[in-house]
Amino acid sequence: MKLKEILACVDGKLVCGASHLEDEVQRGFASDLMSDVLTILEDDILLITGLSNNQAIRTAEMSDITNILLVRNKRPSQSMIDMANELNISLSYTSYSLFKTSGLLFAKGLEPVY
Repeated sequence: MKLKEILACVDGKLVCGASHLEDEVQRGFASDLMSDVLTILEDDILLITGLSNNQAIRTAEMSDITNILLVRNKRPSQSMIDMANELNISLSYTSYSLFKTSGLLFAKGLEPVY
């Protein structure tokens, strides 16, 4: 799925990283535990999380993840936006829960990491 299709599916709003809207995202990983995210060795992943702080950005950078979707209507801080722009990572948010977001995307064909 392209990132723009993902955002349409979950009524998501892009905050930064418009250059990623055409990215092909193969798999999704939903977690608020960044230590779990660090174990992922896949490419083309969407990180779905409720963790709205700089740790999520740093973890995505270390895991080569370029697209982050925040859930539960969490909005990124300006510090997060600045860091994401610097690292070329897209940041989006949705009002849906982690469970609902993951379920909708899975139903539309986004594969799980495992």
